[in-house]
Amino acid sequence: MSVKHKPAVAYVRYGRQLNPGAVYALVMALALTGCQTTHRLKADPKAAVATRTALAAEYIRSGDLDAAKRNLDEALETEPSSVEANNMMGVLLQQEGSPSNVAKAEAYFKRAISLDPKYAQVRNNYGVYLSGRKRYPEAIAQFREAGATLGYEGRAAALENLGRTYLQVNDTPNAEKAFKQALQANRDSVIAKLELADLFLQRNQIRDASALYNDYLRQIGSQEQGARSLWLGIRIARAERDTIRMKNFINQLGAAYPASPEYQRYLQLQQTPEAVWK
Repeated sequence: MSVKHKPAVAYVRYGRQLNPGAVYALVMALALTGCQTTHRLKADPKAAVATRTALAAEYIRSGDLDAAKRNLDEALETEPSSVEANNMMGVLLQQEGSPSNVAKAEAYFKRAISLDPKYAQVRNNYGVYLSGRKRYPEAIAQFREAGATLGYEGRAAALENLGRTYLQVNDTPNAEKAFKQALQANRDSVIAKLELADLFLQRNQIRDASALYNDYLRQIGSQEQGARSLWLGIRIARAERDTIRMKNFINQLGAAYPASPEYQRYLQLQQTPEAVWK
């Protein structure tokens, strides 16, 4: 383990998406030719539901939750059995975050799954919801379903979520398996590389941990590292007796994240040299 906290599952995709140009066109059509567009959508209910749901997704991304809710209310009034609109409503209510809305979100996720049990995206989103409620065994079941759906474009992310949730219940063998599957699905998965490097370091597989960590650094390029990845780099450099690199990472961690649990752990270890660096 690195510090006494484990990575949270945070990945949510909204659903089957229109390309950005198509969504922009829909927004402009509704804004500029509202009456004409509204009549056309009323004439084609399925198109109306797809349009309203796609718009809601864009409003959620931009933080306009009220506009998203209005569009989803209209979509579900038109077609209550829309899998994607139910899924999106669950995402919206979860994102708003108040206890009453978070409680309501589950019913929408469950309804979407009952309407289409093979819809991998809602499985992943519901898994994120369950993990956020610390209902880890239930979350694992949802992520496993999503991660086993070949052809699902978010499969690698679902497997990353699966691995991180296994870590929450201290099941490192299955976590390792899930992260390796995520790399098979997407060899550029930085999450899987970082998590596997940490697991390898815990098992004293220094060479494997270092190779994955260096690959991770090459992939993120000039992007600033987070506290957790810097702390992992510090411990790998220490295991390799690379004092220059270790000091460089320590300086970065102290400068960028002085209040982080990782930096506080480093300071604690300075006071107790005999302690194990974990």
